[in-house]
Amino acid sequence: MQESTELALIDSISDATSPAIYVKDGLKPFLEAVKTEVGAEVPDLTTRKGRDRIASLAAKVSKSKVAVEKPGREYLKRLKEMPKVVEEELREFTRAMDLLRDETRKPLTEWEEAEADRIEAHKESIQHMVNLAHEPAMMSAEELRACIAEVEKFQLGESWEEFEAEAGRTKEKSLTVLRDALIVREKHEAELAAIAKFQAEQAERDAQAERDRIAQEATERANREAEAKAQAEREAAEQRERDAQAAAERRELELKLEAEASARRELEAKARADQAERDAIEQKAAAERARIAAEQQAAQDKIDAERRQAEAVARAEEAERQRHAEHQARIEREVKAREADRSHKSAILKAAKEAIMGAGLSEDQAKAVVKLIAAGAVPNVSIKY
Repeated sequence: MQESTELALIDSISDATSPAIYVKDGLKPFLEAVKTEVGAEVPDLTTRKGRDRIASLAAKVSKSKVAVEKPGREYLKRLKEMPKVVEEELREFTRAMDLLRDETRKPLTEWEEAEADRIEAHKESIQHMVNLAHEPAMMSAEELRACIAEVEKFQLGESWEEFEAEAGRTKEKSLTVLRDALIVREKHEAELAAIAKFQAEQAERDAQAERDRIAQEATERANREAEAKAQAEREAAEQRERDAQAAAERRELELKLEAEASARRELEAKARADQAERDAIEQKAAAERARIAAEQQAAQDKIDAERRQAEAVARAEEAERQRHAEHQARIEREVKAREADRSHKSAILKAAKEAIMGAGLSEDQAKAVVKLIAAGAVPNVSIKY
């Protein structure tokens, strides 16, 4: 009777009954049935038959365990495979629904993208006008005139659509800033040119005055030296003549030979006087040569001053070109930085939107969540750029 009960209970396990059997406390009836059968007998350990019966009962317990466990393991295996089937089915369904959603929304998405591009193009044009008037005090007059011409190229009209009023205000403001700066810059550059011209003329006047002073001093020095030497020679000649006259008077009564000697001395004195006059003429010639040399030096100094002025002007022009190049490079770096920042932020927001969509939200919902976080409307949550 027990055997048939056990078999009937185990035979009740099938694919259809497994979900009801393999649940919490669902196997207790099987365990109780086996316990009842095993506990109903008290084999005699003193006999071989009794001991064999105990071994038989233990084997039956083991077989009953396998009979219940094996279909349970099969059922568990099917349960483990079921999530994969469900997951694949849900994945295919979700993919098809997402595709249908995207195809349904595609006209609106394309319109929104075109609308965003249109608005961005207007905003970039307006920002370009603002950038052209940025830091006008750092620009030269030529740069300011170029910026004014570029701003004036923007034609207002219906092509600006709803941005026409803002574009008009921006253009007028930028032109006002640039034109005011141009007036100030032209005045400043004119003042700088006047100062440079005055300084160059003053330098030339100073150099000419210095050359004139050097030439005058050289002439005066040469004249003084020549006059001093001639005066010394004249005084010496006069003194010698007086000495000769005195000697002649003292020796008037001397021998004729002494008179002839005195006459020879007079001739020698005259020769020395002639030599002194020639020396004076040579001194004047030397002074003239010094004057000519001074004039030549002055001419060379003027040439050198003109060359230095030309070099200063060239350096100033080169510095201005360098400053202009640096200014243009700075504007280009700023534009590239803004474009890179905009692309960087757009990529981060797109990645955040796709990650949220991966959690099951639609694209519109994900985009709305990202916009709220980016705007700081979600407490304690932010986007790291």
